Amino acid sequence: MIDYLRTPEEIYRRSFATARAETDLGGLPPDLARVALRLVHACAMPDIVGDLAWRGDVVTRAGAALDNGAAVIVDAKMVGEGVIRARLPADNKVVCTLGEPSVERRAADAGTTRSAVAVELWPPYLAGAVVAIGNAPTALFRLLELLADGAPRPAAILAFPVGFVGAAESKDALIADTSGLSYLTLRGRRGGSALAAAAVNAIGGESP
Repeated sequence: MIDYLRTPEEIYRRSFATARAETDLGGLPPDLARVALRLVHACAMPDIVGDLAWRGDVVTRAGAALDNGAAVIVDAKMVGEGVIRARLPADNKVVCTLGEPSVERRAADAGTTRSAVAVELWPPYLAGAVVAIGNAPTALFRLLELLADGAPRPAAILAFPVGFVGAAESKDALIADTSGLSYLTLRGRRGGSALAAAAVNAIGGESP
């Protein structure tokens, strides 16, 4: 039999102990440091902390929105599945429009991605919501376009699109936005559904 650690509680304890030991959280506000530690735990890459970017009190704003029952809007089912519903503070609705019947046809007609078209179905849910993007750069680009055109504003954007095409650029566009959006993002190509879900879980009340 292979000798490996089997006890869930001890795996959890050691994992976070290692993440804490190897991650420099000193330059972050305490509430953001807690979220950053959860992000590091999700990807096992302590160096991502140096690439985090945020505006204002994003953790406080997102947490207050969730406490008040705000929806969590996600760009991909994988993000939604990673959100721990039982630990959301107000039985918050998790919204993913990517699977809506019209999305594939509209994307083909418009010559764009399904993710971008799915974002066009977000406005009824956007006001005061927490947006978590963990897959498609085109979702973040399209969201910024809709907001610039007057769509309802979310309380916070947790932006972790991933990939070689558009991921870094979409996050740069979010950082460059001058309209005062509250956001947390990870500069560069790295990201993913696990990080987006981990951010929601940390803000929603899951403490390491």
